[in-house]
Amino acid sequence: MSYKKISRKDLNFLASVCGQENIVAGGEIHADFSHDELGDLHKFPEVLVYPANTEQVSAILKYAGEKLIPVTPRGQGTGLVGGSVAMHGGIMISTARMNKILELDHENLTLTVEPGVLLMEIAAFVEQHDLFYPPDPGEKSASIGGNISTNAGGMRAVKYGVTRDYVRALEVVLPSGEIVWFGGKTVKNSSGYSLKDLIIGAEGTLGIVTKAILRLLPRPVKAISLLIPFPSLEQAIGTVPLIIQSKSAPTAIEYMERAVIENSEDFLGKKFPDSSADAYLLLTFDGQTREEIEKAYEKVAHICLEQGALDILISDTQERQEMIWSARGAFLEAIKASTTEMDECDVVVPRNRVAEFVRFTKTVEAEENLRIRSFGHAGDGNLHVYMLRDQLDREEFINRLQKCFERLYRKAGELGGQVSGEHGIGYAKRQFLEEIAGDIQLDLMRKVKQAFDPNLILNPGKVIDLHGHKEADERQKILELVKKKGRMTLEGNRESNSELFYIENRWQRVDGDTMSGEKTTCELEEEEALEAIIRKVHDSIGIYDQDACAVKTDAVLAWLKRYLY
Repeated sequence: MSYKKISRKDLNFLASVCGQENIVAGGEIHADFSHDELGDLHKFPEVLVYPANTEQVSAILKYAGEKLIPVTPRGQGTGLVGGSVAMHGGIMISTARMNKILELDHENLTLTVEPGVLLMEIAAFVEQHDLFYPPDPGEKSASIGGNISTNAGGMRAVKYGVTRDYVRALEVVLPSGEIVWFGGKTVKNSSGYSLKDLIIGAEGTLGIVTKAILRLLPRPVKAISLLIPFPSLEQAIGTVPLIIQSKSAPTAIEYMERAVIENSEDFLGKKFPDSSADAYLLLTFDGQTREEIEKAYEKVAHICLEQGALDILISDTQERQEMIWSARGAFLEAIKASTTEMDECDVVVPRNRVAEFVRFTKTVEAEENLRIRSFGHAGDGNLHVYMLRDQLDREEFINRLQKCFERLYRKAGELGGQVSGEHGIGYAKRQFLEEIAGDIQLDLMRKVKQAFDPNLILNPGKVIDLHGHKEADERQKILELVKKKGRMTLEGNRESNSELFYIENRWQRVDGDTMSGEKTTCELEEEEALEAIIRKVHDSIGIYDQDACAVKTDAVLAWLKRYLY
C-alpha cells in the first residue's frame, strides 16, 4: 500500500483547519509521539495536529482520504501494544485539546465528554455529584477516548464490567470525514447492528471518537478490602472459582506473589502490610451500607479459610486501604524498575482455567530460561505476564521473548481464552490474534475494516494486517490475469522485443533481437515474473525512476484489466 508523503501544500491545508500554532511537523515533533508505552517500537508521524472540535477532525479526515494520507489517532499514548504509533508516517491527530466535560444528565444518569478527558478527571467530577463511573483501568492518566478505543477493563470488571458496558453513545468521524452518532441515551436498543460496539475496541481503525455519552451509577458509600495470605499461589488462585460461585460479588479479585510484592517494596521504599505468605488474594467489596458489605465478605472469608488461607486481614480504614492499594498500583512500575527491559503478555482465559495458565507460566520460565513475573485480575481471568531481560544480550532476549509469547498465547487459545483482555492488539500482537482468531473471523474483520475505511487510511497496520493481505491478494490477481492470457509483451521496438509467457505451469521470458532474429529464453520464479509485469506497467504509466514510490498494486491491476484484455 502506497501513501502520499506530506507536502508543504498539505501543511498549509492543516494550518488553515487547526491554526498554525496547533501543528508540529518533521523534526520539531517530540520523541514521545514516536512511541507509546511499548518502548521498543518507534515511528514518527510526518505532522502532528491538535484539532479543537469534531468539525476540524472531519475536515482533516476528508482531506486525508482524498489524498491517501495515513492518519493515526492518539490520546495520552499510555497504550502497551503500539496502537497509537504512526507506522506509516502521515498525520497524527492528538485529541489533547478536545478535553471538555460537556454535560451531566442527572435524569438519565449519563455524562457527555470529549475524547481527551482523562479517566481521573471523570472519576473526580462525577464523585462530586455522588455518582460513579465504574471502569477502573490501572493508568488513571489515560484519556477516555483511548479507553474506548481499547475497551479498557481494570480491576472492577469482576462486578461492574468493562468500558463497553458504560458507553451509551458515540459521536464518530468516519474515514470519509462524515460525522455520525452511534447509540443514544436510551437504556435499550435493538435497532439493527450495534455499530457503536464495533467502534469500541477497534483501536481507532474504523473511525475517530469525538464525543462519548457514558453511563453512570450511584456512588457506593463504603468499600472494604480483604488481604488474604495463602501458603501457595496454587491454593490462592484455586479458591477464586469458589468465590465467584458464592455470588458474593466482590468488586475486585487480584492475585499477587511474594516476588512482585518485594519489587514493589523496593520501588516504594516501604513495607507491604503483611509478610507471612508467598501468595495473596486481594479482594474489595463495595456497597451502600457496612452491613451489606460485611454480609458479602464474611461468606468469602469462610471459603478462603476452608481452602487453606493463613489469615483474613480486613482493611476497613482509609489508611489501610491506601497501604495495600498503593503497593498493588505500583506493581507494573516496580517490575519495570527491577530489570533493564521488559515486555508484556496480556491474556484472558476462563476464570476456572486461571490456575492452569499461571502454572504454565512457571513451566515456560524454567524451560525458556527467562525471568517472568505476573499478577492480575484473577476474578475476570485477565492476566499480566511480564518477561524480563535483566542482563541478557538484547538479541538473545528477543529470541527468548518470542518463544515465550508464542507458547503463552497458544496456551491461552487452548484454554478457551483470547490474546488480549484489556490492552488491545495494536501492532505488537497482530501475529497472535491471527493464530487464535482463525481465517473466518479474520476475513470478517477485514471486510468490516474495508466497509468503514476502503482507502485504508485510518490507523493503518493495527489490529489486522489488511494492508499486507490486500497487497498479497492483488499481487496474486495480477499473476492470475497474465496466466489466463498466457503471454504479455514486456518490451517491443525496432531493435529488440521481450515477452513473458506462462506455459506448462512455468514462467518464461523470451528476449529477441529484431535485426538478427536470435532469441534467448530463461525461466523465471513467480516473484521475478511479477516484478517484470509491474515494471512494464510502471513504464506504461510513465514512472521511470526506480526509487519512486511504487505504484499501488490495485493500480497495476486496473491497468492490466484495461489493456491486457
